[in-house]
Amino acid sequence: MKFCTPGKLTLILISIFFSAFSTINAQQREIFNLQKEWKFIKGNPKHAATLNFDDSNWEQVRIPHDWAISEDFIIDGDGSTGKLPWKGEGWYRKELKIQPSFKNKKVQLIFDGVMAFPEVYINGELVGKWDYGYNSFYLDITDHLNFEGENILAVHASTKEHDSRWYPGAGIYRKVQMLVTNPVHVSIWGTYVTTPIIKSHYAEVRISNNIVNNSAESDSIRVEQLILDSQKNEVAKGSITKTIKAGDDKDLEVTLQVTNPLLWDTQTPNLYTALTNVYQNNKLVDQKETTFGMRTIEFTANDGFYLNNKRVQLKGVNLHHGHGPLGAAFYPRAAERQLEIMKAMGVNAIRTSHNVAAPELLELCDKMGILFFNEIFDKYDAKAGITDTTDFDNFAHRNIQNFVRRDRNHPSVFIWSVGNEIHDVQANINNGFKRLHTMLNYVDKYDPTRPTTLVNDQMANAALRHFDYYDVHSWNYGRRYRLARQLEPDKSVIISESASTVSTRGFYEFPLAEEKTDFTKSLQVSSYDLNAPEWAEISDDDFMWQQEENYIAGEFVWTGFDYLGEPTPYTNAEVKKMGMKDKAAARSSYFGIVDMVGIPKDRYFLYKSYWKPEETTVHILPHWNWKGKEGETVPVFVYTNGDCAELFINGKSQGKKCKDPVSSNSTERFRLMWKNTKYQPGEVKAVAYKNGKKIGENTVKTAGEPHHIKLSADRTRIQANGMDLSYILVEAFDKDGNPAPLANNSIAIEVSGKGHLAGAGNGNPQSFDPLQDDEVDLFYGKAMIIVGSDFDAGTINVTAQAKGIGKDSVKINVE
Repeated sequence: MKFCTPGKLTLILISIFFSAFSTINAQQREIFNLQKEWKFIKGNPKHAATLNFDDSNWEQVRIPHDWAISEDFIIDGDGSTGKLPWKGEGWYRKELKIQPSFKNKKVQLIFDGVMAFPEVYINGELVGKWDYGYNSFYLDITDHLNFEGENILAVHASTKEHDSRWYPGAGIYRKVQMLVTNPVHVSIWGTYVTTPIIKSHYAEVRISNNIVNNSAESDSIRVEQLILDSQKNEVAKGSITKTIKAGDDKDLEVTLQVTNPLLWDTQTPNLYTALTNVYQNNKLVDQKETTFGMRTIEFTANDGFYLNNKRVQLKGVNLHHGHGPLGAAFYPRAAERQLEIMKAMGVNAIRTSHNVAAPELLELCDKMGILFFNEIFDKYDAKAGITDTTDFDNFAHRNIQNFVRRDRNHPSVFIWSVGNEIHDVQANINNGFKRLHTMLNYVDKYDPTRPTTLVNDQMANAALRHFDYYDVHSWNYGRRYRLARQLEPDKSVIISESASTVSTRGFYEFPLAEEKTDFTKSLQVSSYDLNAPEWAEISDDDFMWQQEENYIAGEFVWTGFDYLGEPTPYTNAEVKKMGMKDKAAARSSYFGIVDMVGIPKDRYFLYKSYWKPEETTVHILPHWNWKGKEGETVPVFVYTNGDCAELFINGKSQGKKCKDPVSSNSTERFRLMWKNTKYQPGEVKAVAYKNGKKIGENTVKTAGEPHHIKLSADRTRIQANGMDLSYILVEAFDKDGNPAPLANNSIAIEVSGKGHLAGAGNGNPQSFDPLQDDEVDLFYGKAMIIVGSDFDAGTINVTAQAKGIGKDSVKINVE
């Protein structure tokens, strides 16, 4: 197989991503975002790559594009991958606007991600191929272009050989850019910034630029390197001159000192810019900006993780690449919203699960002060694009090279992971340790400044000492790190997957689960947060273990958001085993702390109460609408950052309860539970105390019948770039304005103006309604509408009509 040349690091700013095209000094380099005017067809028509192929009947699409997410669910399909028709192949075609001025320049295409096995053609000629659908790659198309006429870019993608444990999406689901440079330029991903010395009063910044000379002659090249602060003020400057032969490249390195550096951390994520100017014969021929930050990181054997010499407990979540109703299609605002919701809960770290993320996700973490556990593979098999014919060493080299070089300037990245739960590697089967060593060697080749890890789940195989190859113990669930830590106590531990508590937003069952695996035939999981699969645990257990073992650097909860696929415990096999032949298994997960459209579950407030103790939290569950259960037991839980709370039902005290910080029962340490309260319609009130002083209170009331709905947009001003989004929460209320927690009305959606309906959903893992339809059902009183901007300024008008209870509207300004 012919593969494109592996890349070297450059950072693409979010402002570039948002614009139709953007230039950084048009005489030096131009970056065009190839977003609009694509044609698409599912299938494999003959000669689709050729210049004169008739694509007039193909669908018009914009990038990013996921060809399966708008399709109907396959009710009896594979729930593990979301029951959507992502297996298949398709073609994309687009005319490239090649200007005459490009003739003596270098023209390259950068693909952030294509699912999967893309083949890229220019004017019918194959330019290059790639395999791993999550990784970024680039191609030099200069020699294939017609500078006097039409140029057609064609991309074939096929998911037939791809394997997955969740919904992977299909097609060109991340952005595509065309980079135009002079023959002498900084290579793609060719800038590498390190900070070997950081003191309180100064920092040493080492900046290496890989300079390519694609001109016909050897020449003396000067690199002028500047460092700018966040206000674009120059804080350091230096230069280096080297002769580079024609057709060759060299790394030109400059070391600069910055006095009184502002460090990057989770509270104050200070960023700097490395401005690289490249001169040939004293003429500026290239200019490039690279964002970076200065910080120190250290894992200690017995006291966890240190950032800038201060201990930081990792309060992390795992996030998949998908975005609910948007599918795999990557929109920066969708990722930003995810991070905002997580950070408001107390999250300070993200782990990618388990693949290369979109580059904008790392940029957002840099800006927002969120640490990034950067992982490249789930398995070393078809889930990574590895087939029977794959040359493993070649595959490892080019994929690790692109992965590390693209991401290594991000201050948020604090560790590299070369894989997750790879059974044959942990057991050293099939040359497992050799393959592990190969991956780790390539990581160290391209960035030796960060620690490395492998994420494990087979405790007994720690006896084989695979941890000798990497720097930090990373283990999933059930304190499986115990043996590795005993055998190698000089390494810290990360709980790389914790909890896997499962629940359905708004759904409660009685009696309370006595065992974590007490699942019923309801096909939903009670939101009392007491259930987990056999191989996992509830949230409180991980809190307790970290309190008791200081060497644990922190945890990454499985998962921050629900996602399409992996519907544990209601997989096809489990539903059949339960004897429910007439029932369909779920199509999405129950693991999320928030549901698939970003509406918090009760568990969100349990985490917030523990992870953000400085912020008042008083959350009561369940809802208080239990007609027919008058006088029966309905337990009440309170999640609070306080240490005690008193509970009242219709004004009558149910007693005061306090957390027990030394209890061996983890739930008694972190939540307050009144397990024998009796239901009577009316009001439940909780008053929380900390150190004997009242810190807050909350109430839940019995609601009447649904009376009206309300639309609440997270943003009423968005950008006219075809990429920006507004998330509009739909909620039902009774006539007195109380939330109606059982409302399930159907909502008809109408969107008009300068935008479009991007998706809609309700967080129900049992819903098989299309995710991009103009109708959505309320699920326990709530649903979400997502609207996207087009390319013209104006307004988007969104109206939701709830069957039987009226309508509401909201206006979004597009600027």
